[in-house]
Parts: sequence; C-alpha cells; structure tokens
Amino acid sequence: MKMKKYYLYIFLAAGLFSATGCHKSNLTPVPTTLISDLSAFSTAARIEGQVRAVYASIKNAGMFGGRYQIFNDIRGGDFMNDRTNVVTGYDIWSYTPSNSSTNSVQNHWSRAYYVINLANVFIDGMAISGTSVVSDAVGKGYVAEARLLRALSYYSLLQFYARPYWDGNGSKPGVPLRLTGNTGSADYALARATVAEVYTQILADLTFAEQNLPLTNANATLNTTRAHRNTAIALKTRVYLSMQQYGNVITEANKIVSATAPFTASTGVAHALQADVTNVFKTPYTTTESILSMPFASNEAPGTQNQLGYYYCPSAFNGGNGEYSLLSTGIISNAGWLATDRRKAMIINSGGKTYLSKFPTGGNFTDWAPVIRYAEVLLNLAEARVRSTNTVDAQAVALLNAIRGRSDASTVFTVGSFANAAALADAIMTERRIELMGEGFAGADLTRLGLPLPAKPGVNSIAPTGQQYIWPISSTELLLNSLCTDN
Repeated sequence: MKMKKYYLYIFLAAGLFSATGCHKSNLTPVPTTLISDLSAFSTAARIEGQVRAVYASIKNAGMFGGRYQIFNDIRGGDFMNDRTNVVTGYDIWSYTPSNSSTNSVQNHWSRAYYVINLANVFIDGMAISGTSVVSDAVGKGYVAEARLLRALSYYSLLQFYARPYWDGNGSKPGVPLRLTGNTGSADYALARATVAEVYTQILADLTFAEQNLPLTNANATLNTTRAHRNTAIALKTRVYLSMQQYGNVITEANKIVSATAPFTASTGVAHALQADVTNVFKTPYTTTESILSMPFASNEAPGTQNQLGYYYCPSAFNGGNGEYSLLSTGIISNAGWLATDRRKAMIINSGGKTYLSKFPTGGNFTDWAPVIRYAEVLLNLAEARVRSTNTVDAQAVALLNAIRGRSDASTVFTVGSFANAAALADAIMTERRIELMGEGFAGADLTRLGLPLPAKPGVNSIAPTGQQYIWPISSTELLLNSLCTDN
C-alpha cells in the first residue's frame, strides 16, 4: 500500500502542475508521464515536446515563475508584509513555516520534485530509445537541458529545506536524491542524501550541461528561455558561491567574464550589461544580460496570487495587490543609493508607502521572471575574488564599478575607498541587495554566509543555529517516504 501511495503522490503533483501551470504559446508540452512509453520518444517532434514540458513545469508559479524568487526575497530584510496573508507568504516573511503541512512547505517541495521526476523520465527515455531517433549531438543537448533544470530544482530545495553548506562542510542532511524516473509502482522510499552529495550531483549535471549544450541558440528569445553553454557556467558560479568555494567561482566566471572592463562574454552568447538596467525588465526581455528567464505571453499568467508584479506593486500603479512594500529601514534607506541612480526609477511611492516596480506590467502580470542575469555573475566574481584573496582586490572593485556605474555614473569606487577586504565585501553585498532586489537572492545570500535572518517589525531575528533558519520537510514526503527524516 505504501508503494502505491507514493506512486500516487508523484502523479498528484503532476495534476497540481496541470491545474495551475501556465504555458507560453510556443511551448506546447505533453508531459512524458501522460503518454505511452512506446510513443513518447518515437519522433523528433515528440522528443522536443518533452524538453519543453520540463521548461514549462519549472516555470510554474510555485517554482521559478514567481514564488521561488518571492520566498527568497521576503526572507530578507528589505520587504514589509502588508497583508498578513499566509497564502501569499506571511509565514515565510515572519519565519514561521514551522508546520510541515503548510502550503508553502508542501507546494515548493512537490513542484520541485515534479520537475525533477519529469527530467528523470526524459533522461531515462533518451537513453532507452530517444537518442536513436535524433542525432547523438542533438540528444545530448536535450539531455543537457533536462539535467540543468534538474540541477536548478535541486538547488532550490537545498536553499529552503537543508542546512547551508558551511554547516559541517555539507555533511548535514540534504534532500532525497532521485535520479531515475517514476513511471510505475515501486519502492520509492529513499533517505536524505547529505548536502554535499546533492551539491555534487548538481555540479555533475551542470558540467554535463556545459559540455553538451550549444554555444548559442537560434535567436535571442531562445537564448533567454532555453539553456546554452553559458547558462550552465553562470549557474555554476552561483552554486559554488553557495558552497563558499570561491576559487571555483573565479574559475567558472572567468570563462564568460573578460579580465577588464567593459566586462563581456567573449565566447558563446555575447553576454554584457545593458546601458540602462530598466531595459532588462521590458519587452522583449531578451537582452544579452538576461541569461535565463521564465517567459509569459499576453494571454497567460503565472497563476493567481503568484505573480511578481502582483506581489510587489500597488493597485494604483498596475492593479497589483501590494502584498509587500519596501521597509523604510531596509536597503532603500542606504545613503549611498542616490536618488539619481537609474535603479531608483524602479521604486515608486503610493499611498504613503514605497514599492518595487521592477515588474510593472499589469493585467495578467506577465513580466518575464528572471532566473539568471549577467549582473549576478559579475557580482559573484567580485565577491569571490575578495573572499578568496582577503584583499581589496582591484578587479573586484572594477566589477563593482561596472554594476554601480551603469546606473549611477557619479559614484566611482577606487581601491582606496575601502579600508580592508571586509569593507569591500560589505559593499558588494550592498550592491547585490540593490541590483538583485526582487529576483530571489536575499534569503539565500544570508544563509550561505551564516548570517542571521534579520528582525523586522513584529518579527524577531533568527540566529543561524535556530530551528526556523530552514524549513521543515514536507509532511506528505514524511508520510509516504518512511526513510525520510524531518529537520
């Protein structure tokens, strides 16, 4: 009975995706688990459809279509919850998702494992029959996309449900590491792998992706919405940063960041910062700064009460619900963030409160959800150089200037601007809070460095040793997987 229940759980997750997921018009996936094993990989078109299905599932609102970014950002100290609505993350903001049965805890877990299972089924199917239908190179490219999306899903799980890598050098319990597809009843009970083991698999997936993805895709839209070689490299810089393996961050970033300004990628997609940061968040959303984004068309939405614009913008601006305004004591109060900074154009005042308007499109709130930007890679590299050398590194200062300078030409940092390496590292972290606000980095940046979750109005700070520093494991997993233990 237990095996049958677990099998059912996987397909309940699939049903949840089918009921709530949204699909871009040129992505018409047929999930592998819903068609015959004999026909799923019988034609090149169907194989392509399975790849699109994995992308469509990871852009579900409960994943990178909105909620992953939102949950990470509201765990930081820059947003104020204005609705006290658990449905829209009040428990996450207030550090109280202590119940394994809460929607936030259960939904992200089930949706992440749905993506992982869909990727696993596809990878298995390609090994059995799919590669014989398409060329070896094309087949490896498709598998590389699936493995990258699997890696991204596992990475998201570690940020919420596992102790950070610094705690025991990855020896603490991570999440169950599932690498084969679930398409039938079997014993799927599986203990949690260690954090290090999960990160090792993530990096193996990303290395395979780097080696087998195309250097570029056919057009700018596909370069933004489908993985290519530089997508894998950029994501590796994030993963290594989370592991505090700063030398590896530098090695990866150097593959796609030139040694001197203006910093660009000289191979693969020609990534570069845009002259105006606000252009990154406007139609057509396909600048060379956007390494990976989740697309939405005019006739679809990320899902009710999930959209970035709905959360962060007030009704008077674009019909949003103003779930979260900006805390007056947060990064918005930083004296160095000048009013003339171009990023202040994405901050608005309404009804006596301050809001982030980075995602301004109203109606269905169809602004593309950013996942990886070139600006992040530059900041990853800058931070890694400082922390690895423990010096006021000149290139790190130049990278910091590249981010600040494109929005605020009046502020120019020099090596002499910083008393020591710690001061430069603090400046880079401040720049991350400004540049990447609303894109899903605040919570993960705190936990990867072992910093407390900050106090907010009516909410106490959570120490890195606190129980609420990470989430509990989903109660559904605990019920159906006898080998899984809670946090």
